Amino acid sequence: MPDLAWSMQIELIIRLLIAGICGCLIGYERKNRNKEAGIRTHIIVAIASCLMMEISKYGFSDIGDFDGARLAAQVVSGIGFLGAGMIFVHKNSVKGLTTAAGVWATSGIGMAIGAGMYVIGAITTVIIFVFQILFHKKFKFLLHQYTENMIFIIRDSSNALSTVREIMEEENLSYSVVSLRKIKDDRMQIDICVSFLENFDMLKFIEKIAENAEIESVCTE
Repeated sequence: MPDLAWSMQIELIIRLLIAGICGCLIGYERKNRNKEAGIRTHIIVAIASCLMMEISKYGFSDIGDFDGARLAAQVVSGIGFLGAGMIFVHKNSVKGLTTAAGVWATSGIGMAIGAGMYVIGAITTVIIFVFQILFHKKFKFLLHQYTENMIFIIRDSSNALSTVREIMEEENLSYSVVSLRKIKDDRMQIDICVSFLENFDMLKFIEKIAENAEIESVCTE
């Protein structure tokens, strides 16, 4: 059993507290985004990683020949299982990757604090926090696109398709006509595949379509 001085044990406790604060900061940002892992998850990961690092460095100090890096290495691979549980696929898009990466990074921060690298751990926390905030701004080049199949029921007339095209062009939307067919004597169905940016106001768009007298109904598949 290692014989640690009280001053060293107090310092190890301080490291645990600092790691918890760093994890709390990252978790706070994730919680505000309604992500899978929030404050408590990140705090636990940071403190537990710090503890494992402390064990790696000081838990075997009573043994003459030991490899403390082994335990720390297992933390890095073990956190991968926790992160994998936060990743899922929804509508052909992957969700949770950033949160999983954040948990993995929080683990590294906890290990840095546990190793006594306070400045590196704290600066890493600030860098991650700042970049998370910065890149959640709605910069157009960062916005993701998604597609929706829209079905228009429109009055059969010579300008039926032109009516839909005008609406799409007014909103600067990319689209392609999938099918065009008559369903009644005076009605046509137009199926269109439309690309939207993630911040697009779909409700306002539908309301605008509803104001058009030529269009009877519109829905998405």
